[in-house]
Amino acid sequence: MAAELREPDVLMPDVLISDVALRDGLQDEDVVVPTAAKLGLAHGLLAAGVRSLEVGSFVHPDRVPQMADTDRLLHALSNGVATGATLHTLVFNDRGARRAIAAGARSVRVVVSAGDGHSRANAGVGTVEALDRLQSSIAILHDGGVAVEACIATAFVCPFDGDIPPGTVAHLATRLAAMGAGVVHLADTVGAAHPSQIGRTVATVRDACPDLPLGLHLHNSYGMASAAAWTALQLGVRRFDAALGGLGGCPFAPGASGNVATDDLVHLLHREGLDTGIDSQLLADVRDHLRTAVGHELASALARVPAPPAQRPRPAAQG
Repeated sequence: MAAELREPDVLMPDVLISDVALRDGLQDEDVVVPTAAKLGLAHGLLAAGVRSLEVGSFVHPDRVPQMADTDRLLHALSNGVATGATLHTLVFNDRGARRAIAAGARSVRVVVSAGDGHSRANAGVGTVEALDRLQSSIAILHDGGVAVEACIATAFVCPFDGDIPPGTVAHLATRLAAMGAGVVHLADTVGAAHPSQIGRTVATVRDACPDLPLGLHLHNSYGMASAAAWTALQLGVRRFDAALGGLGGCPFAPGASGNVATDDLVHLLHREGLDTGIDSQLLADVRDHLRTAVGHELASALARVPAPPAQRPRPAAQG
């Protein structure tokens, strides 16, 4: 029986943001951040009110050495994580699924690329074979009592194949839902999608899978991630991946740059009156630690400008 994907046992915010800095953010960094530093960042994000974290991926350490400690990180966090938070990890095959179960994962994301070229670069096989391979991985995860979400990489633009037809993405989403994915995230892996393209693909997937919860995973290579998020919000999407400070990229997708920044997205949503459950000031404090951990300045707008008026401390009253 498929494991039930349960929402955290607290009141849902208007928009659920999954911070992916610990996985998508750190996987493309030159430095390998120590596990202890990752733990500190994770606890800081949780304390700021982030209720969904992508903490790592179960891939071969020779391919992505920055993720070699995912099992240790997940084990440490699972033993002390705040009630109501969800910890996600990524797997690409049966071996990764078994590693995730052994590490105590409770929620796992599986990944397939809509672009055949990216699939071969990222997973070593084409899209059809990668999707077929995931069927056994999802079955292994369900048998282990693990909830499964799916991510369709290069759902809009592939760095090798160009624009992806919306119907292709809808077909993959339909297959993934039938295989047992409780949520499907559409990823703009190289950050090249424009808002109307986002709208067409989301609408096509919605028509094909009207009851399937959708999320977006956006990158900001061409500065359109916030506009893409806003377009998706108008279509009813309420789940977004983002990385604190705009960190991120894909080692196997030429041209990919950072994710839409968690701090910028939270600011946009709050200014528009939408609740995320996240404290902007505490998030800024974690961003300072993240900058130290990676050893360079971060790309988010809020990392480069003074705090917005709503976040600045009030001046002391003059006597």
